[in-house]
Amino acid sequence: MGRELTYAGAILEATSQAMSKSDQVVIMGQLVDYSSGVFGTTTGLVNQYGVERVRDFPVAENLMTQTALGMALNGFRPLIVHQRLDFMIYSLDAIANWLALWRFKSNGKTNLPVVIRAIVGKGWGQGPQHSKSLHSWFAHLPGLRVAIPATAYDAKGILLESLLGESPTIIIEGRSLFSMKEEVPEEMYRVRFGKAAIRKAGKDITLVALGMMVPIALRVAAELEKVGVEVEVIDLRTISPWDETAVLNSVQKTGRLVVADPAWKSFGVAGEIVTTIAERFRGEWKSRPRRITHPDSHTPMSMSLEKEYYPNELKLVEELQEMMKA
Repeated sequence: MGRELTYAGAILEATSQAMSKSDQVVIMGQLVDYSSGVFGTTTGLVNQYGVERVRDFPVAENLMTQTALGMALNGFRPLIVHQRLDFMIYSLDAIANWLALWRFKSNGKTNLPVVIRAIVGKGWGQGPQHSKSLHSWFAHLPGLRVAIPATAYDAKGILLESLLGESPTIIIEGRSLFSMKEEVPEEMYRVRFGKAAIRKAGKDITLVALGMMVPIALRVAAELEKVGVEVEVIDLRTISPWDETAVLNSVQKTGRLVVADPAWKSFGVAGEIVTTIAERFRGEWKSRPRRITHPDSHTPMSMSLEKEYYPNELKLVEELQEMMKA
């Protein structure tokens, strides 16, 4: 068996390797220089690379993003870390009006290779201000790449691809994934955007999953396999761009589509995927496409209500079994 790393450890290793390879890679964020790091993803970096390249930042998200833009214009490759995606919203002006459209406005002459890591909480009674999944917001903006890695292998490869690439990128990380372990190569490697991974092959149902829904989807697929239902689980990895071809090819085989998206149902990534495939699919649907998402409501603070709020294995199994009856 090869070497295993946690999701958080893979992020830490990718960051360190990118900083070692290029002096232009710098990291900024609240408490990134603390001994514990940001959930273990920045631990020890300040000791290796110094305070000039690992910078704690005050609670001023928009200022931090604007600082990163200026640094990128001067040849640096800034990595911004947001412990809570919710408070990244304070930097929305810098992201929407400057970062996303800089290459377009400069007619391709200059670019801002800024990478933003945004962590999404789940569980522990996070409540409505610490758990919002806003990846569809950023995927809606032309000029940004958006990734939602679900495995330690992808967390490292996508971060390296982003830090050493030329496009402004937002990486959404599910906090509940940080302790999950997987075999991860020690050497540097890159996971390309727009290329999905088929985590489990199947012929009956296409189940497209994003981020923290991927491990749930795999457990559900294993459970349904016991009763003779073969679910093909597709991990999109990135949503801007996303792998339309992989999903379409799978649906042409199964005739059924379910999208499990850890976000609100209305106007989200799940709806975009269903619509796009419906427009391109020329076969006969065996059952109507379904979306497994959060309800269109804010996350409750109560832990008991929170358990009802988030999709789980039981809900997903019931939905897929219902599809097979149609």
